[in-house]
Amino acid sequence: MQAFKELAEIVRKEKVAEDLYRLTVKAPDIAEFSRPGQFVMVRTVEGMDPLLRRPFSVHQVSGGDMLQIFFKVIGKGTKALAGMEPGQQVDILGPFGQSFTMAEDSLHILVGGGIGTAPLLFLAKHLLKKNEVYSLRVLLGARTGNEIARVAEDFTNLGLTVDIITEDGSLGRQGLVTDLMTELQQDKQIMVYGCGPYPMLRAVAGICRENSWACQVSLETMMACGLAACLGCAVMRADMQGYVYVCKDGPVLDMNEVAWL
Repeated sequence: MQAFKELAEIVRKEKVAEDLYRLTVKAPDIAEFSRPGQFVMVRTVEGMDPLLRRPFSVHQVSGGDMLQIFFKVIGKGTKALAGMEPGQQVDILGPFGQSFTMAEDSLHILVGGGIGTAPLLFLAKHLLKKNEVYSLRVLLGARTGNEIARVAEDFTNLGLTVDIITEDGSLGRQGLVTDLMTELQQDKQIMVYGCGPYPMLRAVAGICRENSWACQVSLETMMACGLAACLGCAVMRADMQGYVYVCKDGPVLDMNEVAWL
């Protein structure tokens, strides 16, 4: 799929929680061709420090020309991005990568952990175009309630059933998001769409294999180029005979394509 380079104007900045932000930018070409699960590469500063672009999942698109990213401040690049204001411009490349495949005749289970919920809202909106609300269920987990409350609200505003669990018990139940998967109906044809930290996705894949559920995962890795040129986002293939590259072959992969070491 073709990628575009746009100097996108920031039209809105939202502080969702401590160190969590959403930026809405005007990027018509990227917004038009983005699909759930894909990502963009953003230059966070005009100078050379940090030198490399940062990858961000496409969180939402709207109005045909607006694109939104959702991120946590974890280093120099994301701190610089969080400091930008509406009216400023940001250099964006995208969309990149493979998107989620929309399953048919299934109960759709969206499982997100922490900032890994980023691509799932876009996915939910796409699924609702061809599926009834009752055929989707959202399972969200995070360390604390502050990390997940606002995003959970976005899903409930779509009319979706959202189950929340936090490690400290400050919102929803206390535990891990995989704990919620044990309550899913065993007699249903289920497609699980997961995004979050690697250990969480490994556990999600294990539960899906045990129950013979289909599962797609959106992997989070460090990316230097987004084009599979640097080979820095390699993940061992399930057959142990080589690698898949998250930026090109993913970030969305069938769970059976990954070795889960």
